[in-house]
Amino acid sequence: MADAFDVIVIGSGPGGYVTAIRATQLGFKTAIVERSELGGICLNWGCIPTKALLKSAEVYEQLDHLKDYGLSVEKRGFDFAAVVQRSRKVAAQLNSGVTFLMKKHKIEVVEGFAKLEKGGSAPTVVVGSRKLTAKHVIIATGARAREIPAIGLEADGERVWTYRDALVPKTAPKSLVVIGSGAIGMEFASFYRALGAEVTVVEMLPRILPVEDEEVSKAAHKSFEKRGIKFRVPANVKKLTKTKTGVAVEIEAGGKAETLEADVAIVAVGIVGNVEDMGLEALGVKIDRTHIVTDSHGGTGVPGLYAIGDVAGPPWLAHKASHEGVHCVEHIAGLKPTNLSSPIPGCTYTTPQVASVGLTEAQAKEQGLEPKVGRFPFRVNGKAIAASDTDGFVKTVFDGKTGALIGAHMIGHEVTEMIQGFALAMTLEATEAELHATVFPHPTMSEAMHEASLDAYGKVLHI
Repeated sequence: MADAFDVIVIGSGPGGYVTAIRATQLGFKTAIVERSELGGICLNWGCIPTKALLKSAEVYEQLDHLKDYGLSVEKRGFDFAAVVQRSRKVAAQLNSGVTFLMKKHKIEVVEGFAKLEKGGSAPTVVVGSRKLTAKHVIIATGARAREIPAIGLEADGERVWTYRDALVPKTAPKSLVVIGSGAIGMEFASFYRALGAEVTVVEMLPRILPVEDEEVSKAAHKSFEKRGIKFRVPANVKKLTKTKTGVAVEIEAGGKAETLEADVAIVAVGIVGNVEDMGLEALGVKIDRTHIVTDSHGGTGVPGLYAIGDVAGPPWLAHKASHEGVHCVEHIAGLKPTNLSSPIPGCTYTTPQVASVGLTEAQAKEQGLEPKVGRFPFRVNGKAIAASDTDGFVKTVFDGKTGALIGAHMIGHEVTEMIQGFALAMTLEATEAELHATVFPHPTMSEAMHEASLDAYGKVLHI
């Protein structure tokens, strides 16, 4: 006999496990199917361990600037194996936390690969010899790194790495080429450069961090170059060849051919959804470029079958997946969940950090809006000066007609911890009036958020 549930979630990443927890809170008997590790890629091989590595790199780099604070140390160095081990311990701790949450909420964890067959009110989920049935099945299988075998971009874990390989190398490379300048590529470029590697980033689009506001992208490029990271932008990768000592990356930039040689190449050219071998096509699920097509509630068009998170398309962010999952299961419960159009902030944890939410200035103009733009640099912010973290700025974008905040963009120290303030403001449909009237504590770097809002309307105080 089949095991019967109200909700079955396939995949236990930030989308899947959060969805399962919310389902049990709503009174649903819930199971979650996971073929590998609880917590998914983000917790075990993505968001969390990379931030642990980047923290080690940040502290190590700060040792070069101790004199700025009146401090000194006798010897500077690092134990690469210990750096990696710390990162793995952090991931393991959070993995244990998800295991605890599954037990706390009485969610049955089914280990194995899930396949879908036609069933009753929803497809039947087959895991090994077990057949699981439910009224609602939610696919949260996530995505994986994209490879391009035709030009040699096929990871082998030795000379050509994906993000997963870059997390646990046996030794730190002395040189590397990073192919792709999105968040993943730039975070690894930042980490390995901090440890002394010669790093070159290749990007096919006209600028790095291409999804960010153009001013932020240019400022980031300049800042990264100061740290010694080299760029080939725009440039196309023509071929990647493994050599006796590393890799050779043949590129074309500005009409000229060039070959970059390094110990390792990191492939960070996007992701593909995990949709294979599940039986989705036979059920009639629509798939567009490896991602499941869904409606505004995560529905796939197949009765009782939903999809959320990376497998359902961009933006490919853990917090977006969690938000979609909660929305989906609350919709199933007959509630009126929060709108999926809520602003979703994006963060890049390089040095300096980059964070944004909403429209860029260019996007606002493309949509026919009349943006009012404000800027405020950290170089004149008291807290930033005291902390010697003066690189970067805050940029705000308002609708010139309504005064609504429609976008915010930051680059600088710990701006990823500040962007939620603008995300909350946009969710509450705040205008310049509410932001101008908000009291920001002094001294904080967040005061730059207030000043940038004031600047958009000619009221800036400290420049």
